[in-house]
Amino acid sequence: MGAAHLLPDEVALDGVEEFLFTCVATTSAWPHKPTSVNCHTTEGRSWRLTVDGNGARSTRIPSPGTEPAAIVGDGPEVGGASALGTAAELVLVFHGRIPLDSLKLDGDRRIFDQLLAWEPEE
Repeated sequence: MGAAHLLPDEVALDGVEEFLFTCVATTSAWPHKPTSVNCHTTEGRSWRLTVDGNGARSTRIPSPGTEPAAIVGDGPEVGGASALGTAAELVLVFHGRIPLDSLKLDGDRRIFDQLLAWEPEE
């Protein structure tokens, strides 16, 4: 086996978005308190994964510091937790290749644990 190579930035960014918009999307009800998780990349893109009784869905959001708080949102839809890392790190965490603690985590850590343990019916 040769040395491991990092994913190019654009490929990794596409991988984050594809995972959030396809692999995680479900209409199976989230069995916990409704919440959201913001995923931020050091490359400048961010997404919000919202989980509630209607399932899980993702949207792109402005990166931290690029929009006023009122535009990003300051209500209950704001993330109960957030993760920051390179896009490549996020992809690797999503696929269980590196530990969650490889990312900078903020907010309620239990939300990440619930997400990792969740097995939607669909």
